[in-house]
Amino acid sequence: MTDPSQPLFLFGPGYSAQALAAMWDGPVFGTYRSEASREKLADSTIEPVSVADEAGLSRAVNGAHLVISVPPTDEGCPAFALIGAAAAKTASVTYLSTTGVYGDLSGGWAMEWSPLKPASTRARRRVLAETAWREVGDQVSLVRLPGIYGPGRSALDRLRSGRARRIIKPGHVFSRAHVDDIASGLKAVITSSARGVFNLCDDLAAPPQDVIAFAAELLEMPAPPELRYEDAELSAMAKSFYSECKRVSNARLKAATGWRPRYPTYQAGLTAIHAAGG
Repeated sequence: MTDPSQPLFLFGPGYSAQALAAMWDGPVFGTYRSEASREKLADSTIEPVSVADEAGLSRAVNGAHLVISVPPTDEGCPAFALIGAAAAKTASVTYLSTTGVYGDLSGGWAMEWSPLKPASTRARRRVLAETAWREVGDQVSLVRLPGIYGPGRSALDRLRSGRARRIIKPGHVFSRAHVDDIASGLKAVITSSARGVFNLCDDLAAPPQDVIAFAAELLEMPAPPELRYEDAELSAMAKSFYSECKRVSNARLKAATGWRPRYPTYQAGLTAIHAAGG
């Protein structure tokens, strides 16, 4: 088992990474690129480290558990370009990827050993980034995430803002995970001896329109009218979302670490967010 008081270094301390930082027992460092992002980190428990500070990056990496959550670009993974060569100094490396690397499975199950068939440019970039980090060594884990929701980023917020739509595409399902479950799952991976590839999601893949309908019930407001997928005017991002249908298994993560999601279904997660005033 890993000592949870060891330093944690977040390359890209975003929504999920900050939730992990809140659960971490030891010191936490996080990168920033702008003065505005530095000030946000300074108001948290995360010690800011500039991506332009080579010496600071080297110190933060040394002996720490490294978590990378920045998305790759056409040029590759920004974190790998800056600190990939120093990864041997880390206690562990955890790269946050996406279940989009599996592509469309027509509602079938995505397991860690499923063939990678990325259909979008974003997913293809993720596969290339995964490959780069895999080659670092045995201390690397790849954690593939589905749709992420939590306080401030859920169907409840979309309904309140009037942005929610119930788009119906028969048979379409996808997996998701509450941000707190992502944080606890990442901590379980890092602090255990388990390394490799893990899917991190809840236990229930479901149609997106069902999530919106349940959130509307919680808010005691009418659900948006049903809208056929064929009639919906969608952005390129939304179209890519509806182009892939799969159920993601978290069985390997559970077996390897003993982790269990606190919110195994979207109903449990949304109910907890609503009860907390979110």
